[in-house]
Amino acid sequence: MALSSGAKLGPYAILSPLGEGGMGEVYRARDMRLGRDVAIKVLPAAYSADLERLRRFEQEARATSLLNHPNILTIYDIGSASGAPFVVSELLEGETLREKLRTGRLSTRKAIEYAVQVCHGLAAAHGKGIVHRDLKPENLFITKDARVKILDFGLAKLTAPEEAVIGATSAPTAALNTETGVVLGTVGYMSPEQVRGQAADVRSDLFAFGAVLYEMLCGKPAFNGDTAADTMTAILKEDPPDLSHLNNQVSSALDRAVRRCLEKDPEERFQSARDLGFTLEALSGTSSAETVIANEPPQHRWTQHIALVLTFTLLAIAVFLLARRWFVPASVLNTTYHPLTFRRGTLFNARFAPDGETVVYAAAWDGNPSRLYMTRPDSPESRPMELTGGNVLAISTSGEMAVSMGCASYYIGYCGGTLARMPLSGGGPRELLDQVSSADWSPDGKELAVVHEAGGHRRVEFPVGNVIYDTTEGISSLRVSPDGDMVSMAVHPAYLNDQGSVLILDRRGNRKATAGPWNSIEGVSWSPDGNEVWFAASVPNGAWADELHGLSPSGKQRLLLRLPGITRMHDVSRDGRVLISKENWRSALFFRGPADSAERDISWLDYSNIDDMSHDGSFVVFSEAGEAPGASIDAYLRKTDGSPAIRLGPGITAALSPDQKWVLTVADSPNRLELLPTGAGETKTLREDELNDFADPGWFPDSKRVVFAGRQSGQRWRMYAQELTGGKPVPITPEIRTPGPYEVEPLSPDGKFVWARDFDEKGWLYPVDGSAPRPLPITQADIWVNWGPDSGSSYVLRKDGGSLKAYHINLKSGERQLAKELIAQDRIGGTDILGMRITPDGKSYAYSHETALSQLFLVTGLK
Repeated sequence: MALSSGAKLGPYAILSPLGEGGMGEVYRARDMRLGRDVAIKVLPAAYSADLERLRRFEQEARATSLLNHPNILTIYDIGSASGAPFVVSELLEGETLREKLRTGRLSTRKAIEYAVQVCHGLAAAHGKGIVHRDLKPENLFITKDARVKILDFGLAKLTAPEEAVIGATSAPTAALNTETGVVLGTVGYMSPEQVRGQAADVRSDLFAFGAVLYEMLCGKPAFNGDTAADTMTAILKEDPPDLSHLNNQVSSALDRAVRRCLEKDPEERFQSARDLGFTLEALSGTSSAETVIANEPPQHRWTQHIALVLTFTLLAIAVFLLARRWFVPASVLNTTYHPLTFRRGTLFNARFAPDGETVVYAAAWDGNPSRLYMTRPDSPESRPMELTGGNVLAISTSGEMAVSMGCASYYIGYCGGTLARMPLSGGGPRELLDQVSSADWSPDGKELAVVHEAGGHRRVEFPVGNVIYDTTEGISSLRVSPDGDMVSMAVHPAYLNDQGSVLILDRRGNRKATAGPWNSIEGVSWSPDGNEVWFAASVPNGAWADELHGLSPSGKQRLLLRLPGITRMHDVSRDGRVLISKENWRSALFFRGPADSAERDISWLDYSNIDDMSHDGSFVVFSEAGEAPGASIDAYLRKTDGSPAIRLGPGITAALSPDQKWVLTVADSPNRLELLPTGAGETKTLREDELNDFADPGWFPDSKRVVFAGRQSGQRWRMYAQELTGGKPVPITPEIRTPGPYEVEPLSPDGKFVWARDFDEKGWLYPVDGSAPRPLPITQADIWVNWGPDSGSSYVLRKDGGSLKAYHINLKSGERQLAKELIAQDRIGGTDILGMRITPDGKSYAYSHETALSQLFLVTGLK
């Protein structure tokens, strides 16, 4: 159905038509709730009876909504009006690649620039198990700021994540009638396996990508016959003309890279979009070199030609190595690994002593508290040092250690406390400053740079007392450059979280360079010459760090090393040897009900974190945040009888509605509030443009209103209430401390109060009606669990030696009674109880327990 200007589709007002294609009509529209222009693709009502077309339309929305990447079109909403399904997406300004190619071929530089962005988008889609299967110039949009967006996943095949790897595509291929039979895709860009009607995997997209890149570079299709049958025959049997013959600005190395994409046999193509992207980035400078030669006087060209031949030879070798999945510098082939620790437990920090051989580290071995140890590569033994319950932050060139005492946990493997100085040769620590999470010495050993935590802020002071950087975000791994003129660190937008970016500042606090964001950054250190910062970070769509990267103060980045499993960077010696640890992190979910004789493990994947539990103890809501889901953090619902878990959707933390019909989650990338149905229904986003950080979700008793913590980036948190039907959130509290990651259920059972902590860690009850708050009888040592059977009591956890004790507290009198005592089943490597929920009657409980096992390695040969 054609829609006229002013027509309404739900909350969207049609403004004007934008285009029409096989999958529907596209309109410019206005979102009347949020006051922004959007694009709406509508499947005509006459086609909605076509079950195959409708299935493909819904598949496009479902597949694209799983993706959140700057090079993929963002889906906002999906709905139906008058029998016509529609999808709402971001509105793009610019033109398709097809429109851009109407004026002829692109410059080599511009073609590679666009191609690299397409590779990034495809890598993100392939990482989610999504194969596009219809990549062509019409489905690539170039925005006015030169960003490429991949459109139309209407032909995408959604597979299980493990099926996105090479050769694992057993899912059936949808069909579309063409002149020559039953195939899927667009003639001229289909892979040979698609032409034959065979299953398509990620390499099919790389074939289509090669055809698109070929066309960008020469202005002509790679395969183009008089009929569709002729074109398909060419795809199966013929090779396109050499690019270098059609465009003298295309190097032979680039020509070979394109041809590898267009190999008939999928095994001979590049095996991933990420690998292809690396290759193109390596070739991104070739065209400019050739342009210089073209303009040189004849007497200079022979010398330049020899140099260029050598350059292309080296590049060809690089392409060959990359195509064989060797994606690290040649020096890495000589890298060796020497294990330094052999006990079971959690490692915190490790640092080289001034002699460059001795290594000092802090670890909690065999279920014992953290302690400092000393070891050397020539001995398998570690000698315990005097300090227990602490962490080593830095060692000066004169042998003075900066240590933290108390070792309060910030995140897995990270702890801080009271900063103290302690001689490496022996002697007691001298306390300097409270609430320090990271520190490092200046090169001369006379000054300290510290991350000082106070009033909800993290301040970088260099030297102590001189603030050069102030933020409400988290900071880890503060390191001073070898010349003392710069500092580097990891900055985490979510406090007590490892997501974030690497930042380099000069001593005055001026930004020199930044890199990221990554889903995980685990440790930062300077290279021996001070020309780079080396750090551990995650691969795209990875959950935790498994690569080492380099970042120069000028902003140049490079990949140093890729390793299986979780990797943390600790330190780099003056001669370039590196301390890393390999990590095994898990979180198990345990439950015990009134009929159980013991706790039962009801974990699902590798990192099951309890979020909420129904009042009768029959359901738990938990998130999975480990390596299994990759970059995403997903919310699950599971019956406590052990029935299989149900994935609901994205969610860092979640709350179950009193009627058990909805789960309110805080989703990430971007941070937002999502309403996920526990049964049949559609996911809804709770729109709020004034806030962009959310935490601590909860429900009013009527299941029609929600509460949550919210803030603008860089500002402080407040608690808000909001109607599910819309409207602006209403603030309930003044500015509060950062909500604890496991202290949830903010709203009282009668819906009259929310609880929160102020900046002195004191707990308060804030009336929803805005009247005066009253203090809570809880301390900083108490971890809020949830409310009790009424609004006058709650449950809290408190650490007591090697166990955690849950108390039931009367919130008026402060009287507390022991309700449960938790002793972790595996105390070796056990870092903490991540969270707990107790039913109001106290008869059932569930909790998550985290284990982190580490081994320290000395790495040599890395450059």
